[in-house]
Amino acid sequence: MTPRVLVRRMTLDDIIQVVSIDRESFSTPWSANAYRFEVTNHDTSHLVVLEMGGGANGIGLRQRLWPLAQRPQPGEVVGYGGCWLIAGEAHISTIAVHPDHRGQGLGELLLASMLKLAIRLGGEYSVLEVRESNLTAQALYRKYEYAVIGRRKQYYRDDGEDALLMEARPLDSAYSRRIEERLNALSGRVRFDDRFTR
Repeated sequence: MTPRVLVRRMTLDDIIQVVSIDRESFSTPWSANAYRFEVTNHDTSHLVVLEMGGGANGIGLRQRLWPLAQRPQPGEVVGYGGCWLIAGEAHISTIAVHPDHRGQGLGELLLASMLKLAIRLGGEYSVLEVRESNLTAQALYRKYEYAVIGRRKQYYRDDGEDALLMEARPLDSAYSRRIEERLNALSGRVRFDDRFTR
């Protein structure tokens, strides 16, 4: 089981850590200035981070066995995501987990948290782009009922790879209940305190 994580809004103080994860995750990362704009644009932009918890009670067996150099520290940001909410559309703009913390359910926690907030704020459907070759991400999105509705040719500037356009709809009360069920199931793998969607 992973240590406890805090799910909360991204702040300007998080940007250095977020940019570092972004650079390790994507070949065309966002700039620090782009994140500053997103963090301060509360009308349409909603950014979330996962902050690793601290203290002896927050350290699980797996973490105690990690080499000291890789051990997450209290206050360390281990993942982030972004959602634009405009005219009922919840567009997942970015999502990433630090390479040392992948495969623990944190990406799913980020996605579910953004969708939960989007529903609370009146989102009616959600869209995102994903690399055609990123089968792991596509599997997560399908778990949350996204379906491929189109293709953006040569969408990625670094190598010209196509993006698949995926959509989940409707974000209604039944979908909200399914998200809660998935979060309850996920809580068996990830201990988290949600201060993002409240």
